[in-house]
Amino acid sequence: MSAWRFLLRVHLWAGVLLGVQLFLWMLSGVVMTWFDLDLVRGERGAFTPAPIELETTSYASPGGVIAQSNGATRLELRTFLGRPVYEVEDVDGEALFDARSGARISPITEEQARNVAEDDFVGDAEIMSIALLDDPPQEYRGAAPVWRADFDDRLRTRLYVSPATGEIAARRNAVWRLYDFFWMLHIMDYGERKNFNNPLVKTASAAGLVFAVSGLALVVMRNGRRKIVRDVRRLAPGQKRKAASDD
Repeated sequence: MSAWRFLLRVHLWAGVLLGVQLFLWMLSGVVMTWFDLDLVRGERGAFTPAPIELETTSYASPGGVIAQSNGATRLELRTFLGRPVYEVEDVDGEALFDARSGARISPITEEQARNVAEDDFVGDAEIMSIALLDDPPQEYRGAAPVWRADFDDRLRTRLYVSPATGEIAARRNAVWRLYDFFWMLHIMDYGERKNFNNPLVKTASAAGLVFAVSGLALVVMRNGRRKIVRDVRRLAPGQKRKAASDD
């Protein structure tokens, strides 16, 4: 097989591989631009209350709370469902403690998780079901176990509540799921959907480089160096003006 035919085959196959992915990149890019990110993230339907001012009162000793933890590295005083709490991070994760009594709160109960979800959700829809999941669906992508509250709104909203901190860990809805599908096509990560450096992306990038290099080589081989130089000179601005004056 001649070098010309070999390069032509390489160019064609690289173009086929690249063309399919270019179509998916363009399709997913166009679809994703249609959606408002606040809607995708569920932030349109999330209530953002003003920070609650902490009371001037006697709190439990932080030292006593730290003593209940396994190598605490962070302690924060904040509010949880209107009451002051200590959020502590240690080697085992995060946990909540009552800031007045020092008693441990985590893991939060179903009723507390329900109250957190209802306080976060904006709208008239109600919670259809709430459950503590040890093996949450792929859409969650966070630490388990986690409380999931399903609302009966038109977007099929799901709120994931951390049993450790009582905070919203993720907001999901029908728009997010559609967006996530096209995001998967765009970054070519069909598993975790967050790796930009996966082998498929590297393969598509390599195919693009091979396509460009082989195409350039085919042009050079077909036309020859002298013809290319002559054509470039003919298109140069000075040559264009000379040709125009001659006319």
